[in-house]
This record gives sequence, structure tokens and C-alpha cells, in this order.
Amino acid sequence: MLKAVILIGGPQKGTRFRPLSFEVPKPLFPVAGVPMIQHHIEACAQVPGLQEILLIGFYQPDEALSRFLAGAQREFNIPIRYLQEFAPLGTGGGLYHFRDQILAGGPEAFFVLNADVCSDFPLAAMLAAHRARPRPFLLLGTTANRTQSLNYGCMAADPDTHEVLHYVEKPSTFVSDIINCGIYLFSPEALQPLGDVLQNNQLQEKGLGVAWPRGMVSLEQDVFTALAGQGRLFLHLTHGLWSQIKSAGSALYASRLYLSRYQHSHPERLAQDSPTGPRIRGNVYIHPTAKVASSAVLGPNVSIGEGVTVGEGARVRESIVLHGAALQEHTCVLNSIVGWGSSVGRWARVEGTPSDPNPNDPHARVDSESLFRDGKLLPAITILGPSSGKRHRSRRPRNTYAGTHVRRYTATRASAPIYFRTRYRRSAKACLPQIKHPPLS
Repeated sequence: MLKAVILIGGPQKGTRFRPLSFEVPKPLFPVAGVPMIQHHIEACAQVPGLQEILLIGFYQPDEALSRFLAGAQREFNIPIRYLQEFAPLGTGGGLYHFRDQILAGGPEAFFVLNADVCSDFPLAAMLAAHRARPRPFLLLGTTANRTQSLNYGCMAADPDTHEVLHYVEKPSTFVSDIINCGIYLFSPEALQPLGDVLQNNQLQEKGLGVAWPRGMVSLEQDVFTALAGQGRLFLHLTHGLWSQIKSAGSALYASRLYLSRYQHSHPERLAQDSPTGPRIRGNVYIHPTAKVASSAVLGPNVSIGEGVTVGEGARVRESIVLHGAALQEHTCVLNSIVGWGSSVGRWARVEGTPSDPNPNDPHARVDSESLFRDGKLLPAITILGPSSGKRHRSRRPRNTYAGTHVRRYTATRASAPIYFRTRYRRSAKACLPQIKHPPLS
């Protein structure tokens, strides 16, 4: 018997993902047409012998989360439960707090997955490695370049035994190009070190005069660092699909990765080019309730959400268009996330800067820049509010500026937030037929 635990965090986390996480909990943000954690649940449901999936976090169990869990349970025919922490307990504190629920039924092992990662989830391969040589902790790792490895947990492992000899979370100097993927396979005895760390942390807090110790435990900083080199922590290296989802730009990149994976895993989710429908270029997801004009051109790497309308002659590429948005005639949207219920006016152009990893470096990863610092929005994202745009008259549309870098857009109207990452883009006059859209191929 096996189980899986998905750590979904809480509203106090995920600040780099704001303002997208203001509307829905980050784990429910749609990536490639489905909520982020549905990819995790689907991967877990395909593991033979896995009989229960537990979600642990600090979100309130609102209607959206409850509705999603009920639907996922019906679709994948597996029990799925949400366990709410009484306070934020860290990546390890929740596991130990709900240890009785995790160990109920006597599982031989349980997977632990962070919600904000995009992966092909090689869970079957990890399980085979664990059964060949059972160990308390098996960590999935991949490679990053020397500079970007400093932003992750780094592992130095024995090349023969794969034992993790040294682990440092976000080191100040280079340690290893092998980084932690945030996907683990634990034996039941792995929970005991978490209890030891919790007890030690609480004693330290009491010594500092804390009346009510919080019980927070970090797997990465408290457990893995201490257990490295003791014969209990082991590495499973993968070179498959993997990326973090920490920012709006990384969500676009993750959507591209999942859409490409749909070619083999879910070809039915990909829209097909047809004489009567919109022109499709590459991998595109269109929700069944969306209305897309036949002269629109979508793709590559586009996700059109529920209830979206796309007008005649619109061009959308490398973008996510969320629930209820309206792209009017001849709109051009590139490298952007169009927010819930937004309206982008006729002949408007919204263009962001791609945040892809360096294509010339096979070990490069997406940089997830923080959007907020000291309570201030940094110049990495532009938000169009209800009064940001102007109706078409004989005027040039208003330009938006943010921080020290210029962010410009051309839009005739915006009725709700539109999110898009940009560096600098020269505006063209809105509502004029001289706007040159990108080539169709």
C-alpha cells in the first residue's frame, strides 16, 4: 500500500506569484488548462497500489477547493482529503502533525510532493529504486547551472551509492549542480527524525521565552541538512521535465511544458486545426465553453480558459487567458497572462518578455524573480486595472509605467487586471489597421 502527500502551503506564502494568487489559491491556478495540483494528483493516481492522496496546507477549505477535491476524487477514483494545519507548520511540520493520518492503514512508503513544481513526475521509477534498496528518505534531484543552483537546495551525492553526503539550502557559494526537485519518497520511519527536530525546535523556542512554540519544521533546512552523510538520505537523479512555478513568468513556462507533454499523455486536450475553427499553431488548449472566432490564430503554447471569448482576427501566442476574459477583434496578446474577467479592446496589443531559460545552456532553469519587496511591487509585472485603458477615440492610448523600467501597453479598454511580464516594448497606436501582428507560423 502506498500514499501520497501534496504540500500546498498557505496564503501567507507564494508572494512571488502575486497578484495571480489574490484571485484563487495558488495550487488551483490553471496551468495548461487544469489546476496546478491536478497534474500532481493525476501522476499519483497512476502509481499502482497508491490508495490515498492527502493535501496538507493552511488554506481555508473554501468552496473552490472543496469543489475541486470532489471533482478530482470522482475523475481519478481515489480518496483525496484535505488536512488543514492549525498554523503554518513548514514543509515538515505538517507531515509530523498529521502522521497518524499518513500512517493509517500501514503504507510501505508515501510520496511527498510540493505543489509549486512542474514535472513529468517519475514516481514509478522512484518507487522501483526504493523497493530495490529501501531507504528512509529518497529525494528527486536534477541539474542546474552553477549560478542558478544557488537558488535551490543543493546536494552532493556519492556517484556509486547515490547517498546524499552534503545538503545545503540556497547556499551562498557553489556546492553542487544537483538541486532538490521538491519531490520525495519517504519510508514510515522517516517521520521520527521530524519529531526529533520538532522537539528540539520547541525547546529552543521555550528557552527564548516563547509561550506557545509554533511547531514549525523545514524539511530542507532542519532535516535534510542534518541527516546528510548519515546513510539515510539518498538521491534519485532525473533529466526529465522539471521547473518551479514561483512567478507569473514561470507559470507560462510550465504551461508550455505541460502542453508539450499532452501530445503523449492527453492528446484529446489539444485543439486541432480545422477548416471551420480557429487556426491552431502548435500546442493549444481551448476550454469547451470558450468561444473563439474562426479567423483567430492561436499558438503556439496557448491556454484558453472557461467562458473566454476571442474575437475575429485575434492573435494569441505564448499566453494564458483566464476564465471569463474577452479578447476583442484583432487583439494581439503575446507572452502574457490575461486575468479573470478582463476585456482587451479592439486592435489592442499586450506583449510581455519571454522568461524562458537560456536555450544555449542545457542546465539552465527559469529565474523566478520576486514581485514584492518591503511591501512594494517591483517593476517586473504590469497590472491593468478597471480604469487603466481608454475607449477608442482619435487619441493614442495611455501608456503605463512601473518602476525604473518602462512598461508600455496599447489597450483600448481593460475591465479587470491583465497580468504580463515585460522588459520594454515599444507601443504602436491602438485601433489602427497598420499594426503588424506576428507571422502565423
